[in-house]
Amino acid sequence: MIFRIYKGFKRFVFEVDQLTRFSIKMVLSLFGRPVYPAETMEQMYSIGVGSLFLVILTGIFAGQAMALQFSIELADFGSKNYLGRIMCLAILRELGPILAGLMVAARVAAGITAEIGSMKSSNQLDALLAFGVDPIRKLAAPRLIALLVMVPVLTIVCDVIAIMGGWIIAIFIANITSTTYISAVNEKLTFGNVFIGILKPVVFAFVIAFISCYKGFTTKGGTKGVGRSTTESVMIASISILIVNFILTKVVSSFLKGYL
Repeated sequence: MIFRIYKGFKRFVFEVDQLTRFSIKMVLSLFGRPVYPAETMEQMYSIGVGSLFLVILTGIFAGQAMALQFSIELADFGSKNYLGRIMCLAILRELGPILAGLMVAARVAAGITAEIGSMKSSNQLDALLAFGVDPIRKLAAPRLIALLVMVPVLTIVCDVIAIMGGWIIAIFIANITSTTYISAVNEKLTFGNVFIGILKPVVFAFVIAFISCYKGFTTKGGTKGVGRSTTESVMIASISILIVNFILTKVVSSFLKGYL
């Protein structure tokens, strides 16, 4: 039993070390030439437009459900006018970044790992090396850039849609005027809240890119290995997003107490 725990811990440390080395190579590949703008734009379209409907659908129903629960609880204290403030805080700091990050991780991380893993299994990565093309710069860097751009954008869309969903509940169910709800939301659109809401998706983009590309480049075992790597990629990326979210919330909130 102890040997198994030691072996598992040793493998975990090895994987973390390899992931760190690979992540550094990905970041360094962003600088220098050649660059692949066509590949980057294709990935931005695939990640951004492809995930837009999923993010909108998730945001509006999650926002409405949250507003409905908050309105019921606030009504007991006669504080329904604070619904907009609570919605803005919850969505900007937590709900928007987490929902967008998890939705993108579920959809995009699987696609990136499967695509690169299939290329690894069919020796296409070796062919790129034979032609003098760096696979990380050609395949990983454009996906990293696309995620860094599109995940924050999708998060902003999710925030707006979720707040709009709360606005619908406020007017038609909680019987709060539109002016009251919107003014309450504006009160919490502070620098600190917006900063946290933008910083988190940027960090989540790095997490998704690093893990999904790493699992793709290290795929082994043919088509069966591709399926295994894809499953692990989504699972690890989702768990990592939740862990990183907690750490960011704790660290950033302590530095921005006066701006929240």
